[in-house]
Amino acid sequence: MTQVERRGKKSEGFSLIEVLISMVLIAVAMLGLAQLFTYSILSNDRADKMTSSTFLAQQQIDTLRCLTSEELSALSSPMDETLDVNGDGTIDFRRVTALQSSGTIWDVKVLLFPGSQTGVAVNLLLQNPRQYYLRAEMGTIISR
Repeated sequence: MTQVERRGKKSEGFSLIEVLISMVLIAVAMLGLAQLFTYSILSNDRADKMTSSTFLAQQQIDTLRCLTSEELSALSSPMDETLDVNGDGTIDFRRVTALQSSGTIWDVKVLLFPGSQTGVAVNLLLQNPRQYYLRAEMGTIISR
């Protein structure tokens, strides 16, 4: 056979092995994209919880800043609240607010925890907040 005859008999297209290898490469690439997508969803959920927690802590501080000295003195410390942010009947956050008064100055500390921490005693949350999955911590001083 001459070289011209061999070219004519050469099969055109892809062999089964080439197709299988290309399918494996595409599958590996898709698996990497799926993992990246999953990580992105988890990261966005965590960022959403942190943003909501920070907003709720700042909201509590803003509310306390609007109170008079008599109203601040009348508050019990620590204040413990459970919050259902989206109104679905599930506790989303637990907000603990600690006030320490010294005359006309109040030291305010607001801690936000996930709703799963509703069964934990307040004094334990205040002693070691990081152990109980602290979502946000904010403090300020209010003077009257």
